[in-house]
Amino acid sequence: MIDFRYHLVSIVAIFLALSVGIVLGTTLLEDPVIKASETLANQLREGNDELRTQVDALQKRQAGSDAFVAADTARLVKDMLAGKTVVMVEAPGTTANTRDAIQEVIAEAGATVTGRVTLTERYTDPTQAVFVDKLATGAKAAETVFPDGASAHDKAADVLAGAIVTNDPAQVGKEHAAGPAILDAFQRGGLITVADEPAKRAELAVLTAPAEAYTGETADEQAAAVVATALGLDEAGLGTVLAGPQTSAAAGGVVAALREDTASMEKVSTVDTVDMPMGRVVVVYALREQLSGLTGQYGIGPGVTGIAPTPTPTPSATTATTATSGG
Repeated sequence: MIDFRYHLVSIVAIFLALSVGIVLGTTLLEDPVIKASETLANQLREGNDELRTQVDALQKRQAGSDAFVAADTARLVKDMLAGKTVVMVEAPGTTANTRDAIQEVIAEAGATVTGRVTLTERYTDPTQAVFVDKLATGAKAAETVFPDGASAHDKAADVLAGAIVTNDPAQVGKEHAAGPAILDAFQRGGLITVADEPAKRAELAVLTAPAEAYTGETADEQAAAVVATALGLDEAGLGTVLAGPQTSAAAGGVVAALREDTASMEKVSTVDTVDMPMGRVVVVYALREQLSGLTGQYGIGPGVTGIAPTPTPTPSATTATTATSGG
């Protein structure tokens, strides 16, 4: 009969064998494993250093390019929009820095900015569609006829655009008979805020897009509201440019939404580089191109036709205009 001592000796022998195996295994494998780990770490460190150097070089090149364009902006846009009028329209989420930088370059191009209209979050909120529809219908000018199937934001865009832009050269700088009342109704309804004198109608419009994409279940509808506004401005005036930073052209961004809509893309120009001096110059070129009845999608994001209009538009103080939309 096997007694307890036999079991004890067996157990001790097993643990002794395991201990010897572990010691031998770690002794034999220690150097190769450590060396392999050190080699991999060194390779990763060298790769990171190389990438960091490349990023630093690209950032310096970009900064140099931006500084060069910024210093030469006045010459690049000189007289491009001489004698023209532009109204600034902001989508919710537009930064003041973006708006002011674009407006400054438009002024350097010789244009007069009539005023600014800022859309509120309530304007683009899909849950407010019934209210927006009712307000637009009640505030519209007598001659305004909405097309069949027009959405609430299609109607709002038509009414608002008619109050701040015109495609009739004889009416540029003049108020529409119903214009002040329309702007007042939209302001009292919490849909817009106004600065300066946008009721003195301009012939061109720049709609600034937010940097961040709309999120959540209603994101597409919010972006569509801004796109509808851009299209309404273009149809009522002589040209519209939707402008935003590169992020606005990424999935979910407002610029991306317009570029995905064929009807809008054929009429409204877009620029997705306004966070760079180059992009703000391109906004002026795109406006100039719109006056010629041409449209383009410019920048570095998806769906662009080029970095800028080609050939570069030429300045002229006597651009011929017709009573049609720009794009």
